[in-house]
Amino acid sequence: MSDSPASRNRTAALRRRDVVRFGIAAALGWPGSASAQERVRTIGMVSGLPMNDRLMGTQSNNEESRIPLFKAGLQRLGWVEGRNIKYEIRSTYGGPAARTAAINDLMELKPDVIVTASTLETAAVIAVTRTIPIVFATAADPVGAGFVESLARPGGNVTGFTNSHAEMGGKWLQFLKEADPRIMRIGVLFNPQTAPRGGSYFLDPIEAAASSVGVTVQPLRIGDPAAIDASIAAFAGDPAGGLVVPVDSYTVIHRQAIAAAAARHRVPAIYAFRYFIEAGGLMSYGASLEVRAAEYVDLILRGAKPSDLPVQPPRRYELVINRAVAQALGLNLSVALLARADDVVE
Repeated sequence: MSDSPASRNRTAALRRRDVVRFGIAAALGWPGSASAQERVRTIGMVSGLPMNDRLMGTQSNNEESRIPLFKAGLQRLGWVEGRNIKYEIRSTYGGPAARTAAINDLMELKPDVIVTASTLETAAVIAVTRTIPIVFATAADPVGAGFVESLARPGGNVTGFTNSHAEMGGKWLQFLKEADPRIMRIGVLFNPQTAPRGGSYFLDPIEAAASSVGVTVQPLRIGDPAAIDASIAAFAGDPAGGLVVPVDSYTVIHRQAIAAAAARHRVPAIYAFRYFIEAGGLMSYGASLEVRAAEYVDLILRGAKPSDLPVQPPRRYELVINRAVAQALGLNLSVALLARADDVVE
C-alpha cells in the first residue's frame, strides 16, 4: 500500500533477476538438498546487538528474531545444524575494542561464510578479510560505504541485501506531517559514527524535501546513550516539532530509550523499522522485516561467488502506526492516513 513506484520497479527487476539466477543454478545441477554435502560448514555471524537483545533471538524466539529466522531459512534449504552446518555467533556490542576482539576470535575459526548484521560490522569484517565470502543481511548504502562496486555487480567477496533507500526521507516527513499538521520543525536523530555516510545519506534528502513539506530541519547528533533523553528534551517544545529516526544500528540498539524519551517529552516520531513500534514508537515506515541472507549463504555454500550475486533491495515497504501512542500524544489521526497504513497497532 505504501510502496513507491520506484521501489516497485526495483523489486520487479530483482525478482526477474532472481528467476534467471536460480534457473542457472538448476541448469548447473546444484544439489537440491544440502544433505549431499559431506563436511560440516561453519557460518560466522556478527551483530552489534547485545546477545540478550530480543531481536537476536538467542534467548527467546519471536517473529522478529533474526538468528532463529536465518537458521530456519537455511534448514528449509537442507542445512541442518549439527549435521552439515554449525553457527558461530559473535556480538560486537561494547565499543571498538569489543568489536575487534569478537571479529578476531571469529576469524581464527576460518568460517566458510560470514553474515553481518549492520554497516558497522560489515566494514569491520571487510577490513580483515578479502577472501572469505561476506553476506550483509542489512545495509543502507553498500556502494557509498565501499562494500561493493555496484548493486548489480558487487565484485570482490561481498554481497547482500539493502534495507532502505535515500528517498525514504521525503516519505518520513510526509507521514509525520500528516500525523500532526502542527509540526514546523523536524529533528533528525542519528549517531555520526554509525549512520550511513556519517548521517548525510538520509539527512541530505530530508533537508531537500523540507521546504515542500513546510518544515525546518535540525540534526540531533548523539553518541552517548546517556544523552538521548536530554537531546530529545532540548528539542521538544514550541514551535511544534517532530522526530525522524533514520536507519542506524546505534538507534536500533537504543530503541527503547529513544521511544521512551519521545513519549516522555511528547514528541511525535517516525522510525525506519516496525520494531520501534513494539518499543513504544508512534509510526514506522521502512522495509518489511525479512531475513533473506539464508538464500545467498546457501548459494555460496554450493559454489556461487559473491561477486556474481547482485545486491538485492527490500521486496516491500510498510507503514505501521501505533494508534494507542497517537492517542496518548493527543493526535487525531486522519482516516486517510490510517487507511494508507499497512498495519495499525491498537
